[in-house]
Amino acid sequence: MPKITIPIGNKELVLETGKVAKQASGAIMATYEGSAVLATVCYSENEIDGLDYVPLQVEYNEKFYAAGKIPGGFLKREGKAKDKEILVSRLIDRPMRPLFHKEFKRDIQLIPTVLSADQINPPDILAIVASSAAVVVSDIPFEGPVGSVRVCYIDNEFVINPTFQQIEKSKLEIIVAGTVDGITMVEGAANEVSEEIMLEAIEKASVIIKQICEAQKELGKLAGQPKAPLKKAVEDLPHYKEIWGHAFDQYKVACFLPSKIERNKAKAVVKNSTLKHFEEKYSGEDFKLEIFKVFEDLEYKILRDAIIEENKRSDGRKNDEIRDISCELGVLQRTHGSGLFTRGETQALVVTTLGSANDEQMFDDIDGGKRFTNFMLHYNFPPFCVGEKGSLSVGRREIGHGHLAMRSVEAIIPEKDVFPYTMRVVSEILESNGSSSMASVCGSTLALFDAGVPIKNPVAGIAMGLISQNDKFVILSDILGEEDHFGDMDFKVAGTEQGITGFQMDIKISNVTPELMKKALEQARVGRLHILGIMKSAMTAENGKISDFAPQIITMTVDADKIGTVIGSGGKTIKGISEKSEANVNVDDKGKVTIFGKNKESAEKAKNLILSLLEEPEVGKIYNGIVKRITEFGAFIEILPGREGLCHISKLSFDKVNTVSEVLKEEQEFVVKLVEVDRMGRINLSHIDAINPELAKQKREQAREESERENPGGDRERHHRSYSDRDRDRDRGDRDRHSGRRHTNNNRRGGFHRRDN
Repeated sequence: MPKITIPIGNKELVLETGKVAKQASGAIMATYEGSAVLATVCYSENEIDGLDYVPLQVEYNEKFYAAGKIPGGFLKREGKAKDKEILVSRLIDRPMRPLFHKEFKRDIQLIPTVLSADQINPPDILAIVASSAAVVVSDIPFEGPVGSVRVCYIDNEFVINPTFQQIEKSKLEIIVAGTVDGITMVEGAANEVSEEIMLEAIEKASVIIKQICEAQKELGKLAGQPKAPLKKAVEDLPHYKEIWGHAFDQYKVACFLPSKIERNKAKAVVKNSTLKHFEEKYSGEDFKLEIFKVFEDLEYKILRDAIIEENKRSDGRKNDEIRDISCELGVLQRTHGSGLFTRGETQALVVTTLGSANDEQMFDDIDGGKRFTNFMLHYNFPPFCVGEKGSLSVGRREIGHGHLAMRSVEAIIPEKDVFPYTMRVVSEILESNGSSSMASVCGSTLALFDAGVPIKNPVAGIAMGLISQNDKFVILSDILGEEDHFGDMDFKVAGTEQGITGFQMDIKISNVTPELMKKALEQARVGRLHILGIMKSAMTAENGKISDFAPQIITMTVDADKIGTVIGSGGKTIKGISEKSEANVNVDDKGKVTIFGKNKESAEKAKNLILSLLEEPEVGKIYNGIVKRITEFGAFIEILPGREGLCHISKLSFDKVNTVSEVLKEEQEFVVKLVEVDRMGRINLSHIDAINPELAKQKREQAREESERENPGGDRERHHRSYSDRDRDRDRGDRDRHSGRRHTNNNRRGGFHRRDN
């Protein structure tokens, strides 16, 4: 079977065909260490008339058996595509789609399937190379091949195709794809790296990519099929020059009106008037298609010539000029954090929601088992943001743009031990003309700050473009939708003042030199710093605080020997705290206590309950206790969890109390003061001393005076004591019997000692 081996570092990438899936138009089994991907390509039998695009469908999929796993959930089989599978499908689609011929006019389907995953080497790069090789050996016309590698920057060294473990340690992670002629796609994230490191990483990748492409060409010679014929395009449209001459001047005016809405309306008027002008001479669907083609070419030439020759853009800006920017924080009162970022005709409303560890996103895939993340960013692009009607479904574009924004912002998210919240950020695009993903990056910074998240540094993003014609080129900052569509390069750069955090680039031409990319990155850096300056001026001290509506997380540490006290037998105590406070409480084996309350009051209540568990009773302190038991001589009040004391009937009120039940009932809250902890460790409480200590003191003085009048003489020390002392000795035996304790009266014990002497 035809096979080719490509050395990459100290590993080998093996591409093999002709062994499996032989009924597909093209099939490649790609192996890299213990990971293997089967990529197949097929196309429809019949041509599709009227297509002006390549109908390519990429369906990357991962099988759980590849990693020796059974899928979780009720249905034990793979279901709809996961976000990761969609993202990898986009990585395959973007560098390959421009290399297919529109004239082929067939539906094309690429299916890369992960059959073996060693959980050491990521299979996504393997899928890109295998997909390209499958088309190379098929009979589908293709201007490839495409090669791809992942590059990481670890300990000041570049690593090609790193392992999962190495990726986690990397300061930079990018996926680079290209042809023998040059780089066509770059995507990835970084931890505030410089533009120089980014450029060097791309250059390192380009060397390996060329080797991979040459190997695919060799495989194509060994096992490739003859390419299917292309349907010849009709290049000499019969009325092309006539339509061009009639519409050019009017359309040029329409292309340079100030706003997108004005331009679109004016362009539609010119198209309709042109169609009406020629309707008596020409008619039919073919003529309408010809009109469409002419106006597409008109706009392409008008916009590009104006930028190259006149330094003139659609909205009148200079090439390095950024549209007006406004930033608002706290625009939504009830959310935990919100930010409104507007740049020209692009607007993102971004909202941050804070949650607990229970709200973390779980991933269950073939990369290494279940894992969790406490940061999510979701992106929505409703049809009204471009003035259209459509569905609200989340498609591949939304997932891709959201992922780029998330990776760009991830670098500034604090670690869990610093900020133990789960954070979900949602970007709602309200207007779009230009990069909405980079607007989402800027808006996310505002919303996170407004929610009180201690972000490491503000991060902003900018979209750049390139117009290249003959030997001239112009780099554009903050591109419009038209400049993206008709331009030669679209790249987005996000980062802080210190460096790059996110990067995505798609190149449509092959003559982009390292010098040109260096200049483009520098222009992007200047633009990014300009945006950051405006954002930072809006991020004032009035914001940056956790909302009262947000859940509250409190962390504290208890001594190891107190962990059992907090948890209680069978978790009874900690469950009780959660029920009373309506907060979730967790204690780890090191004594770290994490309290998650639905609001500040809930979290503080749980904290106070835990502190009360650890607190020792303090004489003279007033407690808000709970009546637990009622007796004839008083009430037992719980002042701390598990700690009760006696409030004697004589201390329940300043008025005479006949029975305790007249004043109290069980589970009633009752304010008491701890007046004494006796030698036996028993707690004596007083309500009257808690509510009016001065009056209680007067009552004791009166009682003492009455006792002296009733019992004058030498027995005063023995008999003339306050009613409190007399009552305590009289009732102590009753209290001990009630509480199940057996003690000898102090006077009897004292007498026993005297007899011994």
